[in-house]
Formats: sequence, structure tokens, C-alpha cells
Amino acid sequence: MGGPVAKGLNMRVCLDGTLPGYHFHRGYDSGANSWLIQLEGGGWCHAIRSCVYRKTTRRGSSTYMEKQIPFTGILSNKAEENPDFFNWNRVKVRYCDGASFAGDSEDKAAQLEFRGQRIWSAAMEDLMSRGMSNADQALLSGCSAGGLASILHCDEFRNLFPASTKVKCLSDAGLFLDAVDVSGGHTLRNFFSGVVSLQGVQKNLPSSCTENLDPTSCFFPENLIANVKTPLFILNAAYDSWQVQASLAPASADPSGSWRDCKMNHASCSESQIQFLQDFRNHMLNAIEGFSTSEENGLFINSCFAHCQTERQDTWFADDSPLVGNKLECGLFRFVWYATLGCKRAEPNINFVRAWLKGLRYLLEIGILIDQALRPLTVRTPVTKLVTI
Repeated sequence: MGGPVAKGLNMRVCLDGTLPGYHFHRGYDSGANSWLIQLEGGGWCHAIRSCVYRKTTRRGSSTYMEKQIPFTGILSNKAEENPDFFNWNRVKVRYCDGASFAGDSEDKAAQLEFRGQRIWSAAMEDLMSRGMSNADQALLSGCSAGGLASILHCDEFRNLFPASTKVKCLSDAGLFLDAVDVSGGHTLRNFFSGVVSLQGVQKNLPSSCTENLDPTSCFFPENLIANVKTPLFILNAAYDSWQVQASLAPASADPSGSWRDCKMNHASCSESQIQFLQDFRNHMLNAIEGFSTSEENGLFINSCFAHCQTERQDTWFADDSPLVGNKLECGLFRFVWYATLGCKRAEPNINFVRAWLKGLRYLLEIGILIDQALRPLTVRTPVTKLVTI
């Protein structure tokens, strides 16, 4: 669409002032009144300099966004690749604000608009006018920064619909932890502090959190998930590859480069490094302990070195997707699940993620690290055009 600059539109704009947008596949047949909204990920910007750079990319301007993109994984329109959602109305909301669709501020000197919250509202209003208001069921999902956004906006999404509409949320690789890095510092906390302060995120954080904790703490999902009222599914790797590289052992915390090989290939990790990663895993398990007791919520914490698993065909629905059971690809689990809708018990695997989204509940116990990472897979699918809001 060329990324036109918005004027007089309540500043519902990307970092550079261009219009935000989304890609949309219309649903049909049994999925005509079902909606899947995916919030795109892509990190954050926490300082003027990084945000100025970001607005010269697709993460900060619709001018640089691909006008057509393939829909894969949970967004695929092929029944054999995505049997539960292939014919739903499927939407990918593009990410161009740098604060998980949660900021609302500006910096006139740097010509930066931090309008993530307004982009979220504009996208939802536009989609409601295109038929989402008539949804029988709706799922809000997101990956990485979009996974964090799906947690932040989950209850807002629920409130768009009448009580009769079935609404759930899915956070993929969005469980960012307030963890100590390899130097004893708090790299991600310091980074998030900049995001929250610069982009005016505080006013849009849940009051249930900010009444008790500082705003930066309330940007960490581990401090939010207990108060999300809408059914929420958390899908995350216990050894999240992005967090290992950018939060636990970034170059700034590892000037000697002692973690370089371990980050790139976990088979190269020393015993002490493995223990450090296990401590991170334990932090994650502790963070979801209370959340996991709810019969409405769901979670799949696998032992992969991975980041974002619903968008990729090999980890969403393939013969060699991550498994739960006796034969495993990237983790060891003991898993018990049962249906609330009278479904028969089945051999569990990654499919239970889709099962929960269609009304199942389960109990999960998490296992241990083994040394097998996920393999990439190239999938060709039809493309969807960018629609500016």
C-alpha cells in the first residue's frame, strides 16, 4: 500500500507516522464465523537511537513492509498443514511500534510516534467492522514480542465480544523472564525499562499489576499471567533461544566470548553453562506454577532450544513435530490430558495445543533437556496482501 503518512487519524500510526496494517485471509464454510488474530513479533526499541533506526525498517514503517506474505503454520490455509484453523478468518497484524502494541507517546524532536496501543485499537475496530463482531469463536495469538502482546491484550480482546462468543488467547515464545544474565546483571530488565519509559507503556499496563509492582516488572509476563481472566495458553521453549542469546548471555554480559559456542550450539556447553541454563528453566517453571493450576488455562513448555513454534510448519504440524510421550524429538515429558467435551483419549503430541484451543484441558509435567534442536523446513503457501488501517 506504500505506507502513506497518516493525518487526522488520532495518530494510530507506526514509528515513522505511516499507516499500520494487517494481512487477512477470509474464512469460509465451517470457519466463516471463527477468527484467528496473530500479532506479529519482532523485538522492541528502548532508546531514541534504536527507534530512529527501527523506523527505517518494516518493524517501524509500513513503507518497508512486504505487501504480500505467505501464511504458514497456524495461519496456513491448507487442511493438511493446519487442520483446525485452515478455513478460519486468519489475520496477521503487522508490528511497527516497538513496544508490543502497548505504547502511547511521542518524541517530536526525533519524529517518532510511539502508538502501539492505538494501532491495536485501530486494528480491532477495523476487523470488527469486517465481520469479526459476528464471531462465534475467536483466538488472539502472537509470537515473541507479539506473544507478550497477546498476554497484555488478552482481556481487552475478550471484552470486544459478547459473553456468548468463545474467546481464548495463545502466547507463543512470549514468556520473557526477569532473569539474571551471565555477568550477574539484568540485561532484559534494563532493556524493558527503556521501552516502558520511552514509549509511555505504563498507562496501558494492567492496574492489577501496577498497583503492586513497578511498571517495568509489569511488562514481564511472569507478573501478569496470574491476573489474566480469559483462558490463556502458553507455548514456550524452556531454553528459549532468543532469551539465551539476548537476555542471558548477550555480548555485553560476556565480553570474553566464553558463551559464544554454547549459544550457537548447546552441545558445546560446559557443565557450568548447562547448569546456568537449567536454572533459567527452573525459573520458567516456577513462574508458571500458579498459572498451571487453572483448569481453564493451558501450557506446553518443551525442552527445545527454539523461539516461536506456531508460525513454522515443522513445529506446528508435521510428522517430526515436537512430541510428548515415549518417543521424543526435543524433550522428555510425562503428560496427562483429558477432554471436557467427551473426546476420547489419544496419544499426545504437539496436536494437544490445537486440541486445547478447541476445548480440551490437560495436566502437564515438564521434563529435562536433551541435545536435539528443531530443523528448518521451507513451505510454499499462497500469499496475502497488506491492508492498511
